[in-house]
Amino acid sequence: MTTHPLLSALIPLVDDLSRDLPAQERYRRLLQALRELLPCDATALLRLDGDRLVPLAIDGLSPDTLGRHFLIAEHPRLAALLERSEPTRFAADCPLPDPYDGLIQGHGAHLEVHDCLGCPLYLDEQPWGVLTLDALDPARFAGADLDMLAGFASLAAATVKAAQRIDTLARRAENEELRAEAYREAAGASPAGSGDMVGHSAAHRRLLKEIELVGGSELTVLIHGETGVGKELVARALHAASARAARPLVSLNCAALPDNLVESELFGHVRGAFSGALTERRGKFALADGGTLFLDEIGELPLAAQAKLLRVLQGGQLQRIGAEQEVHVDVRVIAATNRDLAEEVRAGRFRADLYHRLGVYPLHVPPLRERGRDVLLLAGRFLEQNRARLGLRGLRLAADAQAALLAHDWPGNVRELEHLISRAALKALAGTHERPRIVTLDATHLELSPPAPPETPVPVSDPAGPVGDLRSAVDRLQREAIAAALERTGHNWAAAARELGLDRANLQRLAKRLGLR
Repeated sequence: MTTHPLLSALIPLVDDLSRDLPAQERYRRLLQALRELLPCDATALLRLDGDRLVPLAIDGLSPDTLGRHFLIAEHPRLAALLERSEPTRFAADCPLPDPYDGLIQGHGAHLEVHDCLGCPLYLDEQPWGVLTLDALDPARFAGADLDMLAGFASLAAATVKAAQRIDTLARRAENEELRAEAYREAAGASPAGSGDMVGHSAAHRRLLKEIELVGGSELTVLIHGETGVGKELVARALHAASARAARPLVSLNCAALPDNLVESELFGHVRGAFSGALTERRGKFALADGGTLFLDEIGELPLAAQAKLLRVLQGGQLQRIGAEQEVHVDVRVIAATNRDLAEEVRAGRFRADLYHRLGVYPLHVPPLRERGRDVLLLAGRFLEQNRARLGLRGLRLAADAQAALLAHDWPGNVRELEHLISRAALKALAGTHERPRIVTLDATHLELSPPAPPETPVPVSDPAGPVGDLRSAVDRLQREAIAAALERTGHNWAAAARELGLDRANLQRLAKRLGLR
């Protein structure tokens, strides 16, 4: 007796509902079953997140698709799927642009999707997201059974709900007392505030887990990481995960302030407090009262201001410049730095008591080079932003461009990648005679330098020349190598030590002996 195709696809998924599977594995099986039921070139599961749809799982699409957030207002086909409660098939000659144009893998120059089918998913009678199916053959879905797809969508919604329930229970079991209030019951909620934090790597998942752990507490957090890793995004996620999420998040870049204005910016001043103080000013602490104050580049704060900041952190009392009375503020402080503050303390440039007060919970943001294929997901995010900005139907990465991105070392981290994609998109567009509908970025548009070859031994100086004794020559070479590494890393001792293959403490001792400290 022949089993109906829908039953063949549904039986394994029903069986999975009672199994303890990771969410990504559930979603992978879901899309695999969908492609068996309705053969096509690509499928995707997207979650509704405010005004956009966020891909949770894909099959047959370019890896960078997972990093793209599709604004519903910019993608009329996705909007049409959400507007109807039943499946929708778009005619092959439909003029509406397809969000996946150029993203289906393995089809060379055949870039535009010609047949598109999709349906909304509902959880507890509320729209949760969509399932999409795409094919390059314009007649692939001509005989598709839309009722069968609607039945599959019901089980897909049950699969999603099961994944969310298991994930919520697992997180509650880990930290019931600490995190009970902070867990979101909304279907499909990401870690609070982490919607702009793209990545699937182990290093990125560890960071998100730490944000969940400390976000709901009142602990002061010190975020540290290299320039361009996204420390401000982490601060936003921490604020969004806290009980203060409905209150202001106020940011201050300490490196951008002249020394004579630091105290006014932080604590405010009264009229006439100093020359030019023509009106009263509320400081950042007052503006953040009840919420969170994010102090970026805290290592740049002058010592005098550090002492006053410490007093506010200890007692919540501050005094505006020129004022006679103190005022109380209720502010959670999150600070960030790309400096080694422990080293700054030893050098006398940062107060030890403030360092320990800020670093109640240190949070390290990993550099992009440690995040593996996350670079493609982040590239997808920036490609989608530039596609909309440039008014293109599609903006994609060629295979050699993907390989180049994965091979690059990313000294400038996520910020470097963002700027690189923007430049490459303009270069690719400028190289066309007429404005194309879909633009492909290849490795030449990225203009990334190839990986550096292994270092060749430093040639020995001509022995006939007066080079002095061997110890002096070695010291001179070490001094030059350390100085160059410090220059390349912005005088970040930890980064310089990694580059030179040394322990940081050993590097600092060597530098001191060589007169570099």
